[in-house]
Amino acid sequence: MEKIKILIADDEARMRKLVGDFLRKKDYEVIEAENGQKVVDIFFEEDQDISLVILDVMMPVMDGYAALKEIRQYSKVPVIMLTAKSEERDELQGFDLGADEYISKPFSPNILVARVDAILRRSNAIGEGKRFESGGIVLDTSAHSCTVDGKALELSFKEFELLQYFMENTGIALSREKILNNVWNYDYFGDARTIDTHVKKLRAKMGDKGDMIKTIWGMGYKFEA
Repeated sequence: MEKIKILIADDEARMRKLVGDFLRKKDYEVIEAENGQKVVDIFFEEDQDISLVILDVMMPVMDGYAALKEIRQYSKVPVIMLTAKSEERDELQGFDLGADEYISKPFSPNILVARVDAILRRSNAIGEGKRFESGGIVLDTSAHSCTVDGKALELSFKEFELLQYFMENTGIALSREKILNNVWNYDYFGDARTIDTHVKKLRAKMGDKGDMIKTIWGMGYKFEA
């Protein structure tokens, strides 16, 4: 059985080695890149089959945001952004471009690996073949596809998970904390705007059906057909 491939991009060789060593201990195959352009070149090589990308934001030649933008034009592969910045606008920019996780430096390598495990576990669980239908929306986890009134909906990995969680809990009021802990699969101590940003993007992609995601002011959201 082939190992799961993870692409790590950071201009600091020490950081790549640190993260890479922790991931290799979990039996992942690690591919390294020192800048964003190298990331793009490696990612689009034939037969690479990258399962997850870890991107530093500040890199020479091409930064992490630019590399993420290139990847998102063709792929919904899970992407974790690493940054020394902790500004809210930087996080929102990453999520806006399609990042799935955002981790600020310095961080615990064990926590990073736990988040990698969680994302890949949820990604692999797609093969269980669940299908959800509600109000013209059809979400098929085995094919990782979603249609609205028969029209294909292009969702990022995290948007797909978020919609799946909403449809699994139709009619149930969900707090932001509960959504974060179930969809992101870890205790999140950051700003709740993470959820709000993803919901806003998901609603926009769903068009009129976006109204099925109701806001419960001061609490969170509820999905209703």
